[in-house]
Amino acid sequence: MKTNFNLLFYLKKQKAYVSGTMPVYMRITVNGKRSEVSAGRDCEPSGWNNHSGRGIGTKSEVRALNSYLDTLQAKVMNAHQQLIGACESITADRLRNQFIGRAEKPYYIVALFNEHNEQVKALIGNGFVANTLKSYRSSYKHLSLFVQHQYGIADMDVKSLNHAFIVNYEFYLKTVCKCSGVSAAKYVKHLKKIVNNCLANKWLSDNPFINYRSKAKAKEKEFLMQDELEAIVIKGITIERLIQVRDIFIFCCYTGLCYADVQKLQRHQIAKGVDGEQWIFTTRQKTDTSSRIPLLAIAADIVNKYADHPQCVNKNLVLPVLSNQRMNSYLKEIADICGITKTLTFHMARHTFATTVTLSNGVPIESVSKMLGHTNIKTTQHYAKVLDLKVSKDMALLRRKFANE
Repeated sequence: MKTNFNLLFYLKKQKAYVSGTMPVYMRITVNGKRSEVSAGRDCEPSGWNNHSGRGIGTKSEVRALNSYLDTLQAKVMNAHQQLIGACESITADRLRNQFIGRAEKPYYIVALFNEHNEQVKALIGNGFVANTLKSYRSSYKHLSLFVQHQYGIADMDVKSLNHAFIVNYEFYLKTVCKCSGVSAAKYVKHLKKIVNNCLANKWLSDNPFINYRSKAKAKEKEFLMQDELEAIVIKGITIERLIQVRDIFIFCCYTGLCYADVQKLQRHQIAKGVDGEQWIFTTRQKTDTSSRIPLLAIAADIVNKYADHPQCVNKNLVLPVLSNQRMNSYLKEIADICGITKTLTFHMARHTFATTVTLSNGVPIESVSKMLGHTNIKTTQHYAKVLDLKVSKDMALLRRKFANE
C-alpha cells in the first residue's frame, strides 16, 4: 500500500543559540504527521539554502555535506521501500525507526484474531463454551476473506485500520456474505474486541471505531402468550419422546432456564430458599453469574416426575435433556399437535418466563432480572415485554384511583 511522504533537511535553532553553526535535522512528514531525527552535521546559517535543504557553495566541505545528505535521503527512500515490500502501514515514526534501524514490531489484524481464537480454544470449559469459539471462528473467516477481497493481501497491519475499513467490512458482510444486520453487527463487535486489545497494548494509537455507530436493530423475540402456554400444558400427547420434551420445555417456561443451564442442572442445586420453599440455585454457563429462582408448583411436579429416570439417577441430573437440535426438532412437532403457529424453539421458553409468566403477572422487572441471572437490566428488557394486557390492568387501577378521589 503506497504512501507518499515528504523529506526536509533544515537547520534547527537551539534555545541558547547566539551565533555560529546550527545542527542539521531531517524531518519526515507522512499524512501531515512529522517525525524528526538529527542528521549528525552542522552548518552556518549563511551557507544554507532553506528551499533546497542543502549547503550553498562548491567548497569541498559543502560538497561533502550535500553528498552526505543525499546518502541519508537515499536511505530513507530505501526504508520506505522496505515498509512497502513488507505490506506495512507507513507512518512518520515508523519510517524514521526503519531508517535508524529501530523498526517496531508490526501487528497484523488477521493474525491477532487467530491468536485470540486459539486462546479461547484453550479456555473451553473455563470461561468459554464451544459455541462461542464456533462464532469467533466464523468471524475470523469473514475478516480474512474481506482483507483479501478488499485489499488483495493476506493480512493487514493494525495501524492501517480506519473508519473506512470498519464501514467497508460491515458492507461486505451484508452484501457478499449475505449476513443479516444483527449478524453483521455481531461480527463487527468481534473485530472491535481485537481492536480494543490493540489499543490497550498501545499497538494502535487511534481508535478506528471512534466515529462508528451500528444501525442494526435487534429482532423482536417471540414468546408464548398465556393461552398458547396452557394449550401445550394440557394437550394430551401419547408419544413418549414428545412428552419428555414438552415437560422440559414447560419446566423452562416456569423457571427461565436456558438450554445450557437446564441440561447441566444438578439435583443438589434445588434446595430450600429463604422462605422455606424449594429454589433453584445455579450459575449461568454463558455469563458465570448466579441465578436463584423460586420453584413454582408446575415446575416442581415435573422435577418429581423424573426423579427415578435412569439418566437423572446415573448422572445426578434434574431432567433428562436431549441434544438442543433434537429438542428444537421435537418442539416443532409439538407446535403442530397443539395448533401453535409460531416457530417453537427451546429458547422461547426463557422469553415466555420473562414476559408471560412473571412480568405480566406483576413481578417487578428487577426481580425478573435477578432470576434470569442478568447483570444489566437492559438485557432483561430485551427478554421481557410489557404486554397490552398488563398495561390495561395497570391503567384500570389508575382509573379506579381517580374515580375514588
